[in-house]
Amino acid sequence: MTETAAEVLIIGAGMAGLTAARRLSESGVQVIVLEAQDHIGGRILTQHIDDEALELGAEFIHGRPPELWDLIEEAGLETYERGGAQICFDEDSGLDACSDELSSLFNPLEKLENFTGPDLTFAQYLDREAIPAEDRAPTIGYVEGFNAADHREISAASLGVQQIAESLIEGDRTYRLRGGYAQLPTYLTSRIAEYKGIIHLGKPVHEIRWSPDQVEVITENCIFTAPQAIITIPLGVLQSGSIAITPRPDAILEAASRLRMGQACRFTLLFREPFWKNLTHPPTIADLSFLFSFTQMPPVWWTPHPEPSNTITGWVGGPRSAKLAELSPHELANQACISLAKIFSLELAQIQSQLLSIHTHDWANDPYSLGAYSYVAAGGLDAPLQMSEPVANTLFFAGEHTDTTGHWSTVHAAIRSGLRAAAQILDRPTHQPIHAST
Repeated sequence: MTETAAEVLIIGAGMAGLTAARRLSESGVQVIVLEAQDHIGGRILTQHIDDEALELGAEFIHGRPPELWDLIEEAGLETYERGGAQICFDEDSGLDACSDELSSLFNPLEKLENFTGPDLTFAQYLDREAIPAEDRAPTIGYVEGFNAADHREISAASLGVQQIAESLIEGDRTYRLRGGYAQLPTYLTSRIAEYKGIIHLGKPVHEIRWSPDQVEVITENCIFTAPQAIITIPLGVLQSGSIAITPRPDAILEAASRLRMGQACRFTLLFREPFWKNLTHPPTIADLSFLFSFTQMPPVWWTPHPEPSNTITGWVGGPRSAKLAELSPHELANQACISLAKIFSLELAQIQSQLLSIHTHDWANDPYSLGAYSYVAAGGLDAPLQMSEPVANTLFFAGEHTDTTGHWSTVHAAIRSGLRAAAQILDRPTHQPIHAST
């Protein structure tokens, strides 16, 4: 086995790991990034088909978080704000513009901004607030869909913190990167290379052995050593124990056990043309942005409007995603066409004849993600803060699940955690440079 030394090892080349690597390397720290997969970006995964940039993972820029927007502007990337019509499908009345009643979905969530008392699950919170049974399904669907969570487990207090956090960054506004989200990790990689940082792809880590100021990271045919390591693996992978950490950082793993890895099924259908633009009802259908079909599967659809596109994306989060996630791409496409035919009152064959391809990724069974993104279980609101604390100033944990600002599950949360971990290392007065050797 060869042995390679660095000043800091970083496990994972998602946005947290790349952000930390960029900050450290630009500060003169010698970094090596180890990525298990053959591509950078983690749960950012853009697929290019002709002129379409299809997002199989992270897609939206939520609000105006400064760290993310500073990076976008530095990289010279182009964004556009999403707009257009929100259309709702009802079994009885069919398609129509969503009524003001849709906003009532958010009433229980807005009240959570002033949540007090012992933490509860969202299900228990609905009971406490005596929300009528007939009003619960859409609200539960929204919470589970947006957070990829089980409403019987997600923390009510964390939802309140999340609501406040979003209001501080104009979280009701959403944007997309023209040309695809993968441009961001690509840009970070170029900056890391410019400052002599090294990224190894296809290097799954099997074990991390450590003692104060000494870390050994074991891969299949190499041992990497450094005084410190930043571990940015997704929460699901950390919880699985597939990477042995010796000795066990018990406080970190206990905190991780009070978080959950959410599940979701998302897929994008590519058509010959955006057939919905040829419809005449409702009048705003040509400007379709979001489509809500709460009685269908999936219950949420969206287009890249106002960007011209022949795609529409289906989404379901939380426990209900399991049934669709079990389907093969062919079966999923068939189910999607059945749902769209009903929603748009078209013949199934008409929809199927327009379909060119389906694009999806099974994040739940991807061994390097084991889920979509994290959420806080009831009683776990302090867990991300605990995970952000260094272990003997040697192991540092980062990733969206370690965010301490209430933005779990987002790209900007991953960026913030990477910046925090890098700062923790740079602020160590005992940091001494070393030289790599093989």
